[in-house]
Formats: sequence, C-alpha cells, structure tokens
Amino acid sequence: MLKARPSRGLIVLAFAAIYVIWGSTYLAIRLSIETLPPFLMAGTRFFSAGAILFAWAVFNGQQLRPTLSQWRTAFIIGALLMLCGNGGVTWAEKYIASGLAALLVATEPLWIVILNWGITHRRPNGKVLLGVLIGLVGVTLLVSDGLNQGTHGFRMSLIGAGVVVLAGFAWAAGSVYSSRHPIRTVTSMASGMQMIAGGSLLLLLALVAGDFQRLNLASASWVSISAFAYLTLFGSLVSFTAYSWLLNNVTTARVSTYAYVNPVVAVLLGWLIANEPLTRKMIVAAAIIVCSVVLITTFGRDHAATTGPALHDSDCPTHPCA
Repeated sequence: MLKARPSRGLIVLAFAAIYVIWGSTYLAIRLSIETLPPFLMAGTRFFSAGAILFAWAVFNGQQLRPTLSQWRTAFIIGALLMLCGNGGVTWAEKYIASGLAALLVATEPLWIVILNWGITHRRPNGKVLLGVLIGLVGVTLLVSDGLNQGTHGFRMSLIGAGVVVLAGFAWAAGSVYSSRHPIRTVTSMASGMQMIAGGSLLLLLALVAGDFQRLNLASASWVSISAFAYLTLFGSLVSFTAYSWLLNNVTTARVSTYAYVNPVVAVLLGWLIANEPLTRKMIVAAAIIVCSVVLITTFGRDHAATTGPALHDSDCPTHPCA
C-alpha cells in the first residue's frame, strides 16, 4: 500500500516549528537563566521532556525494556549532547549574547567533518574543505566583533565564547558517536532515554555547582519561568515531534535546512526582543557561517555524518538547544 502524501499545510507548520521555535530557544535560554540557575534549569527541562517522551513510547505499546547496554550508550550521548553541549551553551549565555551563541553553535558541521576525517582517515572533498575554511573565517570575524559588544567584560565574554565553541565540538562528538552507536528502538524512546540521561547528569552538575542552594522561586521572574516552560514544552517536545515527523515525510536534505535558518532567527530575535547588538560585521559573519554550513551539508561525502545522527529514525537526538 502506498503511503499517503502529507498535506502541504502540515509540512509548512512542521517546518515553521523547527525553524522558528528552535531558532528562538537561544533567546529563551537567556531569559530563563536571568533568575533561574543555569544547570538546574537545563537539567530539569531535559529530564522532564525525556520522561514524557519515554512514557509516551511505553503508553503507545512499546513494551521493549531498554537494556543496560542501551542505557550506557544513552548516558554517553547524553553527556556529550546535553551535559557538555547544551549545558555549556546555557552557562555561556550569562556572558555572551544569545545570537552570538547561536552563530557559534551553527559551526557544528565543521567539527563533524573534522571528527569524521580523523576517525575514517577519509579526506573530505574540496568543497567541504572550502566550507570548513570559510566557517572558521566566519567564526574569527564573529568572535572578534561579538566580544567587543559584551556587557560582562572582555575576559568573561572570551571565556563564554570559548565554552560555546567547546560545546559545539561536544555536540558534534555526540552526534558522530550516536550515528555509529545508535540505540535500536523507536525514536521517542531513544530520545527520551538520551534526555533522561543528559538531564540527570546536568542535575548532578547543578548539585555540585550549588544551583540548588541558589534557587529561589520567590525571586524568580515570570519571564524566566515562562521561558523555562517554553523550552520544555515547545523547544523539546513540539519541535522534536515536528522534526521526527518531517524526517519520515520529506527528504533529509530539506529537513537539514534548519541548520541555516536557526542562527538567523536567533540573531534577529535577540536584536528585536533583548536589544542585543547587531553590527554590520556580525551580519557579514553570520552570512559567511551560513554559507559554510550550506557547502558542508550539501557537498559532504557522507551526508548522514554531516547532518548528524538525526537521520536515523531509531536514534534521533534533538537540536543543540532544543
């Protein structure tokens, strides 16, 4: 039996979700950590979203009980994606603009190319290497301008930008590992396990960092609480569902275009809503980085590797800030 083609309206709504909602998560993170401790906020939202996805898989008749080996893989992926990746971005947004963070995270495909090159010893083609070089130029230009716009001093802005770059590298490493060690189960259960694992590790870090002691709900603003709820419900659950649905109904190349759109949305929202700086140099750097991502994802020899493990229906981690 032929599979019925989805309506154009549903496709448009799903793309709007991964374009706009995922692009807005960077600003939502900044707003949420204004009065909520960063690691505690991130850990709670990932653990909550993961528990919902896991329960959804169980209630929909997925009776397979995850094995110890699957949980071990989930914790490795969760450590790289959520703890080091999202946790690093969340902490760094205390010191750098959300738009700057989004553009630095957008360089993830560069790290994936480099990591796969080191693992397989297979040299990327010329266009992909050109994309990597262009991306590095864009990052250099972006950081040189973005640090001068920081409100916490050059030193902390530099540290924050460095943490985001490392977070992007960790996310790339987690993506490569996940694509080579997929959790063989349905998408919702695999991603739920990864979020539960990553959320647990973030909560442990929050305990060590003293976030629980710093939490004061009485002084937490409704803006931060609303941003936290938005990240959990829309950033993680709604967008993830839309993303998974798109992977099964349109081409992977079309779905991967979110990597070009998200940083642009993040920069514009940060400028419009949070009054973050938007200079000519940042606009040029953003264009350079987006072009590099287009080159890498379009001409990558191993397309699945350059767009991440989300190409595997059984193992579909979320966006770096979802």
